[in-house]
Amino acid sequence: MNERLSLEFYLRDVLEVAPELLGKPLVRQFADGSQKQYMITEVEAYRGAEDLACHAAKGRTPRTEVMFQEGGKVYVYLIYGMYWLLNLVTGEEGYPSAVLIRGIDGFSGPGRLGRELQLDKSFYGENLQASPRLWVENAKPVTEYKTSKRIGIDYAGEWANKMWRFYL
Repeated sequence: MNERLSLEFYLRDVLEVAPELLGKPLVRQFADGSQKQYMITEVEAYRGAEDLACHAAKGRTPRTEVMFQEGGKVYVYLIYGMYWLLNLVTGEEGYPSAVLIRGIDGFSGPGRLGRELQLDKSFYGENLQASPRLWVENAKPVTEYKTSKRIGIDYAGEWANKMWRFYL
């Protein structure tokens, strides 16, 4: 078992953190006591209130509150009334940014990933340094990856064209 990623890892700019999450083990301790480890294969960066694709662009709300906190926390939200999406908050307190985990080995798409990890609202705000059920471990950095536009954010104007999706 590797060490968990340090708080300092998450306290950086989301555009540094996002690609560096690729290849890292995401560990889930399930309620039945079993534990699984998955390699992160695809992520997207969402950077600040000015990024119109970022939930924080609509301001500080009960839904986005955790994004305004110090990095190293979990931001989950429900889409289509059935899929919990996993985001890892990054950066300094007061500057809302997060990395959407879009893929892990064997599971492509943030909805499928959330279902596999058995995420729910109780993960909202979870501290990745202390959580007994979800964390990311350190691993050798991945040096080769691809970039593209983020998926499903056509409404975000010029922000839809940012090459902020990183994948293996």
